[in-house]
Amino acid sequence: MSTYAVTNPASGVLLKSYPEITDAELDAAIAGAAAAHAHWSRVPVEERAAVVGRVAELHRERSRELGEIITREMGKPIEQAVAEVDFAADIYEYYADNAARFLADEPITLLGGEGSALVRKASFGPLLGIMPWNFPAYQVARFAGPNLVIGNTILLKHAPQCPESAAAIEQIFQDAGLPAGAYENIYATNEQIETVIADPRVRGVSLTGSERAGSAVAALAGRHLKKVVLELGGSDPFILLSTDDLDGAVESAVAARLDNTGQSCNAAKRFVIADDLYDAFLEKFGAALAAASPVDPSLEDAVIGPLSSAAAADRLDDQVKRAVSQGATLVFGGERDGCFYQPTLLTDVDASNDAYREEFFGPVAVVYRAADEDDAVRIANDTSFGLGSYVFTTDAAQAERVADRLDVGMVYVNLVGADSPELPFGGVKRSGFGRELGRFGADEFVNKKLIRIG
Repeated sequence: MSTYAVTNPASGVLLKSYPEITDAELDAAIAGAAAAHAHWSRVPVEERAAVVGRVAELHRERSRELGEIITREMGKPIEQAVAEVDFAADIYEYYADNAARFLADEPITLLGGEGSALVRKASFGPLLGIMPWNFPAYQVARFAGPNLVIGNTILLKHAPQCPESAAAIEQIFQDAGLPAGAYENIYATNEQIETVIADPRVRGVSLTGSERAGSAVAALAGRHLKKVVLELGGSDPFILLSTDDLDGAVESAVAARLDNTGQSCNAAKRFVIADDLYDAFLEKFGAALAAASPVDPSLEDAVIGPLSSAAAADRLDDQVKRAVSQGATLVFGGERDGCFYQPTLLTDVDASNDAYREEFFGPVAVVYRAADEDDAVRIANDTSFGLGSYVFTTDAAQAERVADRLDVGMVYVNLVGADSPELPFGGVKRSGFGRELGRFGADEFVNKKLIRIG
């Protein structure tokens, strides 16, 4: 039985299965990507950008169709699913508009000697992208957009529960006029992916996923001397130090926790609250969380839907039960109905509790009391993750000071949900390495070739 299948998490009904790629088909796909790279990398950047710009247009034209696929596959509320596709279109458009600038020669001022020197950016070659289920369109755009304008070609392994999205996105690239082989969707097994990484024709790997998957892929890539970019998990802190609008801060906190039903790597998951605001925040935050009930994600007004799968619901349910058994206080929630999981609030989670170190991938919030700024930074940094963070304060100097001290890849001050194509995305520690989006995302799989002229 194929692992690639659409099972609607809201109903539990298996809708369609897709056959896994055969070894012969996989070898042909790799060969096609290599052959396409020989041509695509020599196409003028303006022409590559025009094709990627058409990809953006087709995403917008088909946003409802793609959004409905996402909702069927992983339960994202339909309004958020359509917005995800529109954001993916923004990313493709951004790289189409800026391709020539990102790939322009960079002159180097010589310290001595005659002549000149410059760095010319060239493509790597075929790349493997291993994508997650939580953002089926957006994650592909972050990887494919910059690399296609660079001149790289793409082998794309999507999450097994998102095969319909994978097929629809591949069709968009074909309809946009991308040459055959330049973007290949592969329904590959984990064992076959080992073969792809080992293949000398494949020059780099980008993975968005779990720590376990990242560790395995990094080990394989290292063994075969392949460049790798990893975007892994996160347990992002939401630090509230001062505010003149507590209701607004609570609204931001709820939005940062419940987007995508809490299934975002850069969602706020640990809420670190200054002592003088803790009680009032906990009361308001708890009331707002408790009011958000999961519903059928196809409803236009749905805020949160089911978790992405029964396995995801099993994991979250186990985490919450273990946290409580180890001393956490369950303020409310912890109730499950199939893949639907009620918003849940935990307090009194200390360093002896497994939950202190874990990432909750679902609508579960953990609230911590911080004695002062130093204590808040200590709590925020006391994790193996280092993806994003949120700092709320009325003191501009404090905001800059805390931002400097946080051991993370991203800091957002006094706002949430502010991701944008021009802003680099990535983390440190066990949240991975490398960057996507912005000009940094167009600088990962690039041969920065020195040309020194005498």
